[in-house]
Amino acid sequence: MTATTADERLLRTSPVRRLLGRPELGSVVGALAVFLFFAVVADGFLRVSSFGTVLYAASTIGIMAVPVALLMIGGEFDLSAGVMVTSSALVSSMFSFQMTANVWVGVVVSLLVTLAIGAFNGLMLTRTKLPSFIITLGTFLMLTGLNLGLTKLISGTVSTKTIADMEGFGSARALFASQFSLGGLDVKVTVLWWLGLVALATWILLRTRFGNWIFAVGGGAEAARAVGVPVRPVKTVLYMGVAFCAWVSGQHLLFSFDVVQSGEGVGNELIYIIAAVIGGCLITGGYGSAIGAAVGAFIFGMTSKGIVYAEWNPDWFKFFLGAMLLLATLLNAWVRKRAEATT
Repeated sequence: MTATTADERLLRTSPVRRLLGRPELGSVVGALAVFLFFAVVADGFLRVSSFGTVLYAASTIGIMAVPVALLMIGGEFDLSAGVMVTSSALVSSMFSFQMTANVWVGVVVSLLVTLAIGAFNGLMLTRTKLPSFIITLGTFLMLTGLNLGLTKLISGTVSTKTIADMEGFGSARALFASQFSLGGLDVKVTVLWWLGLVALATWILLRTRFGNWIFAVGGGAEAARAVGVPVRPVKTVLYMGVAFCAWVSGQHLLFSFDVVQSGEGVGNELIYIIAAVIGGCLITGGYGSAIGAAVGAFIFGMTSKGIVYAEWNPDWFKFFLGAMLLLATLLNAWVRKRAEATT
């Protein structure tokens, strides 16, 4: 009698194999290496106050790196993410000031406008079938021009007017730009937003049908469509997810300084993508994790502030960022090969 072949779905997987299969493994190893490096070369790096600064720097990138990672897992890019943050802040500020309304009115209007931009990206992508690089590059250029042109037209300068004395400013600042003390550590509220978004995104990816759809769409849109995955809605929702987080980041920018410079945000979209790639996301889609993107953002925070604490010339920051991107990509590729070899 022929022995029954065991169903591979029921086979037990060793802890080592599961560990090697995690997308964020390479970024965790890289984060430990960066931490140890700056702990040795920078005297002030291990201070409690320094850790708070590192967390804040990581959170401002991580809030955007998480939805960008989900979008990349779904096989797409968003080059407009950086300037969309500024657009969100500008809409909120100028609407509140010009309409002399409670700032919360501007915040809600900004949310609706920013989500509409994300929906526009998703619909243009799915309807025209042009590459996301072209679609979002066009949105990037349009938003860059609108940010500068409308701000100068309405305010007469390249920055918005202060809204610090308007009704609702204090409560909005408490939600988007406050800080609190935790055991002697000053923590910005953006850290809570960041961790909450990481937890939500991880739950979506690993515990929901929509998460399965994201991986399926990134692995192959046509194959996913053939098995009933609603490809167009999935991609549109992912772009709207990026837009929502851009709104959160934009409100933080506004209520931290109460004025916004219209030229901010250009180039940040690359940093979000770099954080996601360092965290294990593949450029080709279908692979990655929100936790990995968070670790990539933490590496960014440690590097940007570690260079300052080490009293090095900050001009070297981009060099280190590029080197980390290459090393992380090579390490992630090696980890994937090892994981595939053990299956």
